[in-house]
Amino acid sequence: VGKGWGGHLRGDGRGKKRRAHSVRLCNLVLGFFFGNQCASLKPRSEQTLASVADKVKNFAVVYCVDIDEVPDFNAMYELYDPCTVMFFFRNKHIMVDLGTGNNNKINWAMDDKQEFMDIVEVVYAGARKGRGLVVSPKDYSTKYRY
Repeated sequence: VGKGWGGHLRGDGRGKKRRAHSVRLCNLVLGFFFGNQCASLKPRSEQTLASVADKVKNFAVVYCVDIDEVPDFNAMYELYDPCTVMFFFRNKHIMVDLGTGNNNKINWAMDDKQEFMDIVEVVYAGARKGRGLVVSPKDYSTKYRY
């Protein structure tokens, strides 16, 4: 898998190797895909994120975090959905206005590679300008009408 795919983060003390790359990572968007092993949407989203990793490696890296194995952020970020993607830049949470009312995270399966790359690019451009909230290139307000 490409350099933009950070792999899986686990709560087993493997942080030294990750910290060694902190200088390089300080100018990249960090995307965290939170999910658990039994989530049916996880394989689809994880495959999409891994497949675009090489294309976004110059401005982003994506990590997969199993919320059952690393529960530290579950309460803080309200991680109760089967899959959630959040973005950070220089230790700051970058919110994305997707038109859904929830600017904190993407909580549905990302199937379209180009859509995800477009969102990451917008997050990177806005974060580099110091913005804590960026507007998605696509409005998702009508994507999930019931």
